[in-house]
Amino acid sequence: MPISYTLPGVHITDHSVDVPLDWSQPDGSPTISVLARELVDPTRRTEDLPLLVFLQGGPGGKGPRPTGPDGWVGTALKRFRVVLLDQRGTGRSSAVRAATLDDLGTTEHQAEYLSHFRADNIVRDAEHVRKTLFGGRRWTSLGQSYGGFITMTYLSLAPEGLNASLVTGGLPGLTASAREVYERTQPRGVAKNERFRARYPHAVKALGRIADRLSASSVTAPGGDVLTARRFQMLGMDFGMQPGFERVHWILDEAFDSPHGGPLTDTFLATVAAETSFATNPLYAVLHESIYAQSHTGPTAWAAQSVRDADPAFAEDARPLLLTGEMIYPWMFAEISALRPFEAAAHALAERQHWRDLYDLHRLAENEVPVEAAVYFDDMFVDSALSLETAAHVGNVEPWVTNEFEHDGLRLGDVLSRLLGRLDARGGPLRD
Repeated sequence: MPISYTLPGVHITDHSVDVPLDWSQPDGSPTISVLARELVDPTRRTEDLPLLVFLQGGPGGKGPRPTGPDGWVGTALKRFRVVLLDQRGTGRSSAVRAATLDDLGTTEHQAEYLSHFRADNIVRDAEHVRKTLFGGRRWTSLGQSYGGFITMTYLSLAPEGLNASLVTGGLPGLTASAREVYERTQPRGVAKNERFRARYPHAVKALGRIADRLSASSVTAPGGDVLTARRFQMLGMDFGMQPGFERVHWILDEAFDSPHGGPLTDTFLATVAAETSFATNPLYAVLHESIYAQSHTGPTAWAAQSVRDADPAFAEDARPLLLTGEMIYPWMFAEISALRPFEAAAHALAERQHWRDLYDLHRLAENEVPVEAAVYFDDMFVDSALSLETAAHVGNVEPWVTNEFEHDGLRLGDVLSRLLGRLDARGGPLRD
């Protein structure tokens, strides 16, 4: 049964529905549950408002947990009834945890299970929610980051469910392999490192000293993980967000109690361990490269590691030390305790030969659903050149290219209101 309650400024109804693990074989597949959280302005809860479904970034990211009508949620509630999905495997939607995999037995069974948590099945889940809970009315989608990838799959599989789509920092390369993606985004990481050093030149010495200390002898973080220099480099993922430079700067600021060095502080070690643990979202790491896998790509084969190995500037002993971006490496599953239970399955996914296609290029070329897409020119995670190639191929897409925001512009800026204004100016959503 649905559960309803009211936060200050937001009335919420939680719905849970059962769906097949594998939509391609719905009758013979085990079932999992998916949570759909419905939000509405409390003063308008009885009104027949248009629907907006939020497609969360990730992969492996649960829907936002609102605390009030703030940010983009507040903007959306002015005109929509908003549906937040906990995508399958996350949050309250049959979350994939270490115990989940352990119960499945062999590595092969684990990898097969995880292969069903990609965009194609997420779209089928959303369609089931739309039809069973909301009377089959078309809705507008808002896809942030990986949610934009899901949007392109949605337009490929079930465009009849959408009356408009909004994408923020998430137009994928439709045919790009994982390796091509990382060959394009790694240079963007180099550029972000250069900007960080230009803003905080005194941090260059701190980065080198910290890496030297971590490489010289075993350093154990609170919680028991050995903290390596390459794990420390993972802090660079924050360079793609605002104010990521500042957050990293202040972490470095407390690395040593003495300006002359000495042991690394417990504060520093605990912070780095927490920022790089994946304890709350292991599926993000496990599925990361598989979101690029299609029938023509072959195995993902730890593409990010291959690209990194080809660039000595990212070595642990290189100076200036470079921090890495949104890359997942195989050694993480051995060094990070929260990921160790997933190690065998992650390697099996990286070796997997056969994947279903996520995009129908012909159908996308003929798309009639209006799409407004924010393309962040300096995006460290989603290559803007690939995004613009996709915008040129997919019918009815209007890209808005901007360098005003980083990858999290939806969260921190007025991106949604501007996209809605652009959509209104071209006639608004399709009519049912």
